[in-house]
Amino acid sequence: MDDMDDSLARAADYLDDKLQTAGDLDSLAALLANIHAQHGLLKQQLHDAQRDLHEAKQAAHHHQRALQDRARAFRGEQADIDRRLVLITASETSDDAVPSFEAVLDTLQRLDVANAYVELLRDVDVLGQEAQSQLQTSNDAALGPYKQLRSLHTRLLRLQDDAEGAAPQLLHHVDKLTQALRSKILDAFSSDLDKALKQIKWPTPKATVPAQLQDAWESAISKLLDLQMPELEGFEYAQGSASKARLPAVLFPFEVLVQPLEMRFRYHFEGDKPTNRIDRPEYFLSHVSTLLNDYSGFMTDYVQPTLLRHFRGTHLALTPVYIDATAAFITALLPMLRSKISSLLPKVAGQPQLLSHLMHEVMSFDTTIRDVWGYDGGYGLEGWKGLSWEFLVQEDWFGRWLQVEKDFALARYQSIVESPDFGDLDYESVDPKATKPTKGAIRVNDLLETITDRYRPLTSFSQKLRFLIDIQIAIFDKLHERLQSNLEAYLSMTTSLGRAVGGVTKEEQERLLGVEGLERLCKTYGSADYLEKAMRDWSDDVFFLDIWEELQERARQANNIGTMSVADVAERTSKTVGGDRDGGALFDETAGHYTRLRIRSEKIITDTLNNNVREALRPYRHINPWATLTGPSASANASLSPTAELDPLLTHLTSTLGFLSRALAPAPLRRIARGVLATTSHTIFDNVLSRHRFSTAGAAQLSADLAAICRVVDKAVGPGVAESGLRKCLEGAQLVGLPVKGGKSQVKSSSAEEEGGEAWDAWGAEDNEAAPQQGEGGDTTAADEELGLWEVEKRLFADNQAAREVLEELGMEMLSETEARAVLGRRVELAG
Repeated sequence: MDDMDDSLARAADYLDDKLQTAGDLDSLAALLANIHAQHGLLKQQLHDAQRDLHEAKQAAHHHQRALQDRARAFRGEQADIDRRLVLITASETSDDAVPSFEAVLDTLQRLDVANAYVELLRDVDVLGQEAQSQLQTSNDAALGPYKQLRSLHTRLLRLQDDAEGAAPQLLHHVDKLTQALRSKILDAFSSDLDKALKQIKWPTPKATVPAQLQDAWESAISKLLDLQMPELEGFEYAQGSASKARLPAVLFPFEVLVQPLEMRFRYHFEGDKPTNRIDRPEYFLSHVSTLLNDYSGFMTDYVQPTLLRHFRGTHLALTPVYIDATAAFITALLPMLRSKISSLLPKVAGQPQLLSHLMHEVMSFDTTIRDVWGYDGGYGLEGWKGLSWEFLVQEDWFGRWLQVEKDFALARYQSIVESPDFGDLDYESVDPKATKPTKGAIRVNDLLETITDRYRPLTSFSQKLRFLIDIQIAIFDKLHERLQSNLEAYLSMTTSLGRAVGGVTKEEQERLLGVEGLERLCKTYGSADYLEKAMRDWSDDVFFLDIWEELQERARQANNIGTMSVADVAERTSKTVGGDRDGGALFDETAGHYTRLRIRSEKIITDTLNNNVREALRPYRHINPWATLTGPSASANASLSPTAELDPLLTHLTSTLGFLSRALAPAPLRRIARGVLATTSHTIFDNVLSRHRFSTAGAAQLSADLAAICRVVDKAVGPGVAESGLRKCLEGAQLVGLPVKGGKSQVKSSSAEEEGGEAWDAWGAEDNEAAPQQGEGGDTTAADEELGLWEVEKRLFADNQAAREVLEELGMEMLSETEARAVLGRRVELAG
């Protein structure tokens, strides 16, 4: 009832919605037709839904029945399997029968593998027999079965690696059969090439291949290359820094070509011939170089074309050791050198000089092969590392050789430092204007350059670094310690405590404080300066720059470099190792030690001279004739002789600066001279100019003394240095020695001298308008150029501005207004 009522309500709502006005009754027929159409559509949809539901129920019923049938069939099959498994294995339950059944399956699997092995052995035997039979009739025809057998052997090698060595016996059998067949074919093909070589009278250096033999020649070489081709295609050798790098294969034709050359090599260098000397490895190395010179033309003319035709289009066409005849010839010659060096090394291992000589000659040979012949050893752009690398790295001879070179270098260094002339300054080996090093420093530098030449050909970065740190920097450090100890010994002997402890006499101390001591200090200074510059120059060398760049790269990538940590390497080379900032060099730390030693030596030289100057000026400071001297005026001071008490200073400066001018370069000489002049100027200004009163003659004598000092210094150091260093004293002497009668106050000055105390008031009352009148009839400008004592005193004491102006007119730059007033006040005329 509820559903009917709901339907009636919905119908009523529908009719109310459609029939709202009288006009809507006209569309009643259309409305009824639409309702009938919708009703039919709904009945059709209901019918379709009922049909789909029926079909779905039938499908579900069929699917359920099929699943039940499959389940019943599975249970039947499982029961049948269990029954048969129990019957086969005679087991009571299926769980007990499973292990027995697995054993049967394992046996069947082994039987299957054995069957495959038998079939493989049959195939190998068939290929071998076919190749043997073909070899009896045609050498060329035997290549086909051999290549198949070789290809089979190559695949077995790869499978053996994947299977972790599962079939070693099978692989051994196939390899043995393949090698035997290869040897027979190789002998046959080599015999053909031997026949051609005999016809051209090989190994005559001027051998040629005539036109009628050209085809047979090319055929013999091509067959050998065809025989080797499978091996070359599967051949791989290490590229890079592997410690056990495989070597490129020697091409079969070159093995035949090299055989008579190898026999000749062994005849000369493996028997009791005079050429076989363990102390002359250059004999057999130069012999190989001669072979290359003699036969490279033949290889280029008669072997190179065949190689190009044979390898064109293969991946070997980009490998110079195969495609280039000269490189292939070098590859064929190297094995006999390896054999010779291997037998020679144990013989010279206990004789350091012979071992060192052998390695040096081998590295020189490597350089020739790389640079002259362009041999890359199959390493491409990385380059051939050389026979020396093979023995030093692969055969582990580097440690022994490094120790030998280190012992040699230290022994040579010891002989240098123990030589009688080790500490003598060398005046001839360097530029006359350069600082003079000792002969020992030059020899040590030469020794270190020789060491560089000995390990420069090395290709291993770690080996270069070991040489650098263990030998070169170690010797630099030893010499630095020696120079440092010499400097400390000098200081201990020239101090009061050192004299007391060391028992140095006064005479010895005086010699140490004189030229003898300066020479000793200059030896340390010159050696440090020379070696510091040498290290700076080395840091700019391409060889050391390459080491530095690689060191930086490796330090940024790892915490260790070889057997040393980055911190240890940085301590020995440069603190910037492994850092992100640019700059730095291999010898930064060592050069820094020498820089500090040089600076300290220069300071001690300057301090020693300053102390000597103060001592030499002691008599000069204590005299006081300046106010009582009479004689020529300041204009005639050029003819005055220096004060007798100044002679110790002049003598000291003459000897010491004269020596230093020969021992030092101009720059450090000027620095030291300026330091000495500063001390001289300070001493004279404070103890003479500022303490005593001066008459005109006294001031002239002081100027003459200063001029004498300038002459001595300028003669040794160069013009202008003394005047610059004594500028303050010179200005003080000029100021205190001003003439009483200046150009602007000649009349007043005269009256001042005549009238005594009354002249002071007259001079003070002078006005500036009188100056032009005094110059009438004369040269007013000339009179203005010379300022008199009174006018300078008036303007100097007036105020600071006037004082600065008058000092500028006098050309004085060093004296301040206060100092100028104090100096001028020392003039006797102004004492009151």
